[in-house]
Parts: sequence; structure tokens; C-alpha cells
Amino acid sequence: MLLLVVLVIGAAVALALWRPWEGSAAAAPSPSSSGTAASPDASPSASAGAPATPSGTPSAAASPSPSASTMPVCSSGDVTVSAVTDRDSYSAGAEPQLSIRMENGGDTACAINVGTAAQSFTISSGTDVWWRSTDCQTEPSDQIVQLDPGQTVSSVEPLVWDRTRSSVSTCDDDRPRALAGYYNLVVSVGGIDSEPTQFRLR
Repeated sequence: MLLLVVLVIGAAVALALWRPWEGSAAAAPSPSSSGTAASPDASPSASAGAPATPSGTPSAAASPSPSASTMPVCSSGDVTVSAVTDRDSYSAGAEPQLSIRMENGGDTACAINVGTAAQSFTISSGTDVWWRSTDCQTEPSDQIVQLDPGQTVSSVEPLVWDRTRSSVSTCDDDRPRALAGYYNLVVSVGGIDSEPTQFRLR
């Protein structure tokens, strides 16, 4: 499924994000502190579950810049991708809202694939990967857009994690619930990975 995001390039340019679960809309906030996640208070179960079936309807997106395909490809040396959570800590039952922020710190415009085929969200606890946004993704697509020098773009609506473990083999089954503890969010867009952002489930 597609999640509409807006690239503010004078006029809006689309940044498409896949949203596997329906969640409430929210503006992308400042990211929480990044670092290596500690293990949860109790070790999570090793058994795997599946993310919910996507329920959102794809939205129409603005056309990418026609000149983007002729530009140099954005690299990690110029573009910084950040993983964003709406809080640093979540009370029992509160579902983390996850977003992406991108900034071109270089001197020239560059092109980057922001389609659903080129982005991912990953949540882990220590070395244990709990959830991937791509595990049950359907119909991934590519979308090349232009990112101007000094430009920062953010998700318009967050992707909501329902605090369960995902698995490519159990997309329609029940999923184990995440235990209280510390987790890391890492996002990737167009081959550029973010640093981990840590948050806590209570």
C-alpha cells in the first residue's frame, strides 16, 4: 500500500511511504535520541507472528520532478535519513507512530527513489528483529523524485506499529505482543539507512 508524503520543493513533490496498518494522522515530530537499544525487561518470544493486512487505500500522488531522472543519484554522503518516533516512551497499549525525515546537506540537487520498493522500517530489540514494514508488503513500486540542496522533507502521516512481531510466513495469523523494554527503529529510503532511534515500551 502507499502512504502519501509531501516533498516541499517550492511546490509540493510526493514522497510515497508504505503504511501497512491504519493509524491516525500526525505531523512528523522531532526524532528521539538515537543509540543502541537495550534488551527488553523480559526477553521477547522467539516465535514469529504477522503484521495486519494493509487496510489503507492508496492516495493519488503529485508527479515527480521531470528532471529527476537526469540528476545524480543521492548518496549517504549528501543526504541524511532520520528515523522519527512521536514519543520517546509509550505507556501500555499506546502504539508507536513512525515517520521518516530526509535532508539534502549537499551543494547540488540529486535524485532518489522514494517508492515503496525502496523504503523500509525495521524495529529491533538488541539483535532481535521484531518487525519489518516489508514483511507483508504488496505491490511495491518505484518513484524517483528530486531533492534540492538544503531541503528537508518529512512524512505527512506516520506508519503505526501495533506492538507485535512480524513474519513473511504468517501474514494472516495472530502475532506475539512485544514486551516492555527498549527498542530501536531504523528506516531506509533509496538505499540510504538512518541511524537507530531508541524508544521504550512500558
